[in-house]
Amino acid sequence: MTATANLTDYLVIDEKQEDRLTDLYARYRKLSETPDTCRPMIIINTPVQALPVWEERLADPLIMLKAELDQIRPHLALEDDRVPTVRVQFGTAQVAAAFGCEMFVPPNNLPAAGSHVVTSSDAVFRTNVPSLDAGWYGKLAEWTDVWKNNLPAGVHIQHPDIQSAFNSAHLIRGNDILLDFYDAPKAVGHLLDTVTDFMIAETKHLKTMISDDKKFFFDWGSMWKGAARISNCSMHLISPDWYREHVFPRDVRFFKAVGGGRMHYCGSYGEVIDEFFKVPDITGLDFDIVHHDFHAVCGKAPAHVVLTATGGPRADHPFIKRLLAGDWPKKRNIIIPVAAASIDEGKQLLAALQKSMPY
Repeated sequence: MTATANLTDYLVIDEKQEDRLTDLYARYRKLSETPDTCRPMIIINTPVQALPVWEERLADPLIMLKAELDQIRPHLALEDDRVPTVRVQFGTAQVAAAFGCEMFVPPNNLPAAGSHVVTSSDAVFRTNVPSLDAGWYGKLAEWTDVWKNNLPAGVHIQHPDIQSAFNSAHLIRGNDILLDFYDAPKAVGHLLDTVTDFMIAETKHLKTMISDDKKFFFDWGSMWKGAARISNCSMHLISPDWYREHVFPRDVRFFKAVGGGRMHYCGSYGEVIDEFFKVPDITGLDFDIVHHDFHAVCGKAPAHVVLTATGGPRADHPFIKRLLAGDWPKKRNIIIPVAAASIDEGKQLLAALQKSMPY
């Protein structure tokens, strides 16, 4: 695909879809604003054929954008609750790369951290906040500009991956950071603060590129209250006590500075989820239902926090079977992702789930 190609007409959202999406955005706002009277959201994910390999997408901004748009088409056909959004996909190590970590691109996959740039606890104190275009962020800004000039009407750009203070500190320092909790806790604090400072500045900078909305943002094909998602994947490597002492204050500071947001947690350790809910400005959480019972987490989540499951189970998953049987959580501000083999199967599954809701 050449740099002169134009994708503004590649995906057309007609007037009927525009009306449906206007209503959809209003329903998403209700998840946070009127959680006791809203209705759950359902996103049906179906296979998309003939997507380019990641090497091709990472080599050309328009090839990546075209692939992102192709993944919206099934949802428009299904008329499910996925919003038409795209994201510049540069992987989970963008903050680490800004601090100097090498980027490694596995075969047909997204970039990842290929090195740990801080090799001693003493070196942590020589770590400074990078510039806003450090690492891949300069390239991200360039690609975002290209996308804005090629974006079809009605399609939104999602916030780029920002990870979290501890996730990125773990990539920057490597597994030695786990020893630093014992041997050099001040170094841990310095690195977490430095990463948090950068995340705050970078998030505000990125927000100005993609959105004028001060209250909501797009992520994972949904709309969330706040400004960004942080990913606390590495949190199952430390105890809830260490999270409270070392990481919690930085999560609090980040969300307060940017205007709130949601968390991702794909870890297996359940006790730390209770600590996440104590972050004052948290607005949402996704977690892995392989390790955590969705209904149980719904029962202890604050009313305003929107919940969703990481990934998308198929219809034969026990959790989806439970919903289809009419056993939905009392908590209504939830987003249910489900995988279907085809659009036809997806339509049937969407209708069945909607009919099974007891609200």
